[in-house]
Amino acid sequence: MALLLSCFQVEGSELKKIRPNSRVYHRYYLLDAGLQALCWEPSKKESDKARIFLDSIREVRTGRNTETFRTSGVYEQISEDCAFSIIFGDVYESLDLVANSAEVANIWVTGLRYLLQYGKHALDMLANSQDSLRLRWLEQLFSSAARFDPEEGIPLHSAVKLIRGVNPGVSTDKVERRFKELQRKTERKERISKKEFTEVFHDFCTRPEIYFLLVQFSSNKEYLDAKDLMRFLEAEQGMAQVSEETSLKFIQTHEPSEEGRQQGHLSLDGFTSYLTSGECHLFDREHDRVCQDMSQPLSHYYINSSHNTYLIEDQFRGPSDVSGYIRALKMGCRCVEVDVWDGADEEPIVCTGRTLSPPLALRSVLEAIGRFAFVASEYPVIVCLENHCSLQQQKVLVQLLTRILGEWLYRNPPEEGATYLPSPHDLKHRILLKGKSLGPSTDGEGGEVSEEDEGAEMCQKMKAVKSSSGGIEKDAVQKGVSFTAQSSPSHLACKPFLLFRGLSDLVTLCHSVCFIDFQTSSKSQNPWEMCSFHESVALGLASESPGDYVNHNKRFLSRVYPNPMRIDSSNMNPQDLWKCGCQIVSMNFQTAGLMMDLNTAWFRQNGNCGYVLRPAIMRQEVSYFSADTKGSVPGVSPQLLHVKVISGQNLPKPKGSGAKGNVVDPYVYVEIHGIPADCTERRTRTVTQNGDNPIFDESFEFQINLPELAMVRFVVLDDDFIGDEFIGQYTIPLECLQPGYRHVPLQCLTGEDLPHAKLFVHVALTNRRGGGKPHKRGLSVRKARRGREYTALRNLGVRAVDEVFKMATPFLREATDLRGNMQNSVAVFKELCGVSAVANLMQCVLALSSSVSGPEGTSLLLFNLKDSYPILEPQGLLPDVLRRVVATYETMVDASKAVMELSDGIYDKILHIQAMAMEFHENLQTQAMKEGLKGPKISRALESFSWNITILKGQADLLQRAKAEVLENMKQVHDAALTGNLTKEGEGVRRVPGTVDENTVQYFNM
Repeated sequence: MALLLSCFQVEGSELKKIRPNSRVYHRYYLLDAGLQALCWEPSKKESDKARIFLDSIREVRTGRNTETFRTSGVYEQISEDCAFSIIFGDVYESLDLVANSAEVANIWVTGLRYLLQYGKHALDMLANSQDSLRLRWLEQLFSSAARFDPEEGIPLHSAVKLIRGVNPGVSTDKVERRFKELQRKTERKERISKKEFTEVFHDFCTRPEIYFLLVQFSSNKEYLDAKDLMRFLEAEQGMAQVSEETSLKFIQTHEPSEEGRQQGHLSLDGFTSYLTSGECHLFDREHDRVCQDMSQPLSHYYINSSHNTYLIEDQFRGPSDVSGYIRALKMGCRCVEVDVWDGADEEPIVCTGRTLSPPLALRSVLEAIGRFAFVASEYPVIVCLENHCSLQQQKVLVQLLTRILGEWLYRNPPEEGATYLPSPHDLKHRILLKGKSLGPSTDGEGGEVSEEDEGAEMCQKMKAVKSSSGGIEKDAVQKGVSFTAQSSPSHLACKPFLLFRGLSDLVTLCHSVCFIDFQTSSKSQNPWEMCSFHESVALGLASESPGDYVNHNKRFLSRVYPNPMRIDSSNMNPQDLWKCGCQIVSMNFQTAGLMMDLNTAWFRQNGNCGYVLRPAIMRQEVSYFSADTKGSVPGVSPQLLHVKVISGQNLPKPKGSGAKGNVVDPYVYVEIHGIPADCTERRTRTVTQNGDNPIFDESFEFQINLPELAMVRFVVLDDDFIGDEFIGQYTIPLECLQPGYRHVPLQCLTGEDLPHAKLFVHVALTNRRGGGKPHKRGLSVRKARRGREYTALRNLGVRAVDEVFKMATPFLREATDLRGNMQNSVAVFKELCGVSAVANLMQCVLALSSSVSGPEGTSLLLFNLKDSYPILEPQGLLPDVLRRVVATYETMVDASKAVMELSDGIYDKILHIQAMAMEFHENLQTQAMKEGLKGPKISRALESFSWNITILKGQADLLQRAKAEVLENMKQVHDAALTGNLTKEGEGVRRVPGTVDENTVQYFNM
């Protein structure tokens, strides 16, 4: 409560006052002596006018969420977290203020809300808070550690143990040092008194940012009751089907005091326990298990893949070890590499040819694969076999493969006429060999094929580098870039070698073939044939033919291996290849860093099974997607991501850092990785000399154009004039983010969790449950006022096809208008309720409930929940601002009804036109030639056809999502009206079912 007391005991503070004309005034604000009014000075107004009486205040609103803020010319210069507004008077005037820091804003908001709740008795209540739930629990905790009389105190080590039991991240040395400082003042050195224990406990176990959050949701109490917690879980954490019973279960689990558990109260320590528990992890636990469709063709998945799996350091002279396979497979890797060469004693060995890395016995490698293949995942493992053995040792190789891998080895030939590979589900507990194979016409026990030799390529380049640079190995990586640019890997000679028929027969679904060009592959490549691409070639194709590369990967597997000049085992950026649809991007698992962080995080989703379903736009047979897109993706609705970095906890000193002793000056980068249009980063300010609990309180907003391929990365660095140093990071796919208040566990460079080191953040994403505050205006209705943008269909130059597509234009416009009208009306309603664009409607209605009190505490607005759609009814005369709220709500309901009533008909018409257009697909090229199109014009016509089909399918899907959005919106309004006590009394009022499904539709149609 010391934080609340500071609101009233300080002299006041300087705040910036924002006026509607965008002028900014610096004023000194303070409460008068009787805590009756908020005053400011200096002012040209008379002293009795330069004040607002507290009994006239209707709401204290956080953020830049008033008309004055939104229309201000200095909007972008104002921090969301430092802004707040006081809504007062009968006509709902606003006093819009900006504090110097988020902490000062929090103190003002919390203090004013406390005064509004308890009036002039607030100070008395604070002064009597010595009998609080928390203090009584601390007394019991202290007494439990005292062997005899608690008045005699407890030993130092017992006091330290109690505090570290609540906050295990704080070091023993720090706690002991704090106790000794207190004892020096009191000249008491033997035992710790109850007062000393309580003071040190508050120092190390009270997090102000969580305290402010608790007060906000507890109606300014020191604890959350079951209804408060229920409101928090629903509105902020995005939980569905929450009841008071659910809340009580959380309280029983997390509240440390027996008194609190009995009364159903969650204290600050219990709330902290909940927020730091697994339930509030940023990663959605739904993805701890396989949750994606695993019945699609193998080519429709990204596959976790390792390069030269046997190496555990660099590529040229580093050691080889079976542990490389064990570690990779345990991490969920589903594609490993085995380079096989002739060994002594007529038994093959595994190594990188022509390098100094020591070999491994093939037998031990296969035994490791067989033992650990399905420990982390039951889905298929691909073994990339790079075969350099003589015919004789190939026979031994076959014997070892069949004996050790046995029934796991997949030997069924591809189905005749198959157009796609089998699914991961169909191939459970199977090991697939990838390698060269002989054609059916080859006679005898063997035949000649071209050798795949990445090692030879590396050695050839190494020799070139040495001859030009004097033979210094470490120069290879630096020289490699220019060398690669001058000579394509395809120019390196591939010598032929004899392949044993028995080994060829074991290669069934992953035949290695050479890539010529996309046109050749489209005409002649079989789905069970796959190409391996040198990193530089793959990036070149991604740059020159991004659309063709995506289309190629819809049917065929593509493997990309690192530039052989990466002899230090550095990694390429997998996102550069994933955006083209490349399924197998081989990574050096032994090398930590950003690229491996991305790979590990990406495959953590879907139960870490090693397979991640690619975005739908990359799987559909006819669709348009370009990997180098720098704007919105056709048919995909962008999402708005809000991230507020609130604080950090227990941030360690960077490893190897000694320049500043134990001092840490942390700051945080929030990075977005994905398609080029989405890649960006933002950073917080630096908090000096605080690694224990630095408060950042900064909000950022990002538009995500392809959410299915985006990742968010939090990086914590130590600000140092010598060079910023890495403290920790955490990377997560956007699809796995949980909205609300979450803790982010930080990981070290090698991927292990840093003990007790976390970030505390708030996350909100449009089209997800839960809400938040935006950094800039983003989804404002003002965008619509500048003119709505309609997605245009392209002209192919083929008359019959163009006529069909033209039929869709009015329906596409109607679909866009339906969605746009509904979403814009929701945005206006949110603005009038004083919440941000990324807040949900539950938060919106709950915010409204706090500002519609009339005389004697009665509500001026109530919801009638008997109708299919909740009706907002005035309860008497309304001020102008509330009349606008009612009118805007009615507009929102009308727009929502239009979506529900008209969307199915428009959806059917769009899909019918799509089906008509698809009838031209098979013979489109022939028809284009008949129309006189040639060369590039035919290619453009085919691309335009895919574009148009993507637009039709995408707009139809968006219309269906808009319908689901309406159902979710109405459910949230209904439940929030009940939670916020904004309902008219009557029979038949109950909470809507927890998920938006057919039952929900039936409920709203009753």
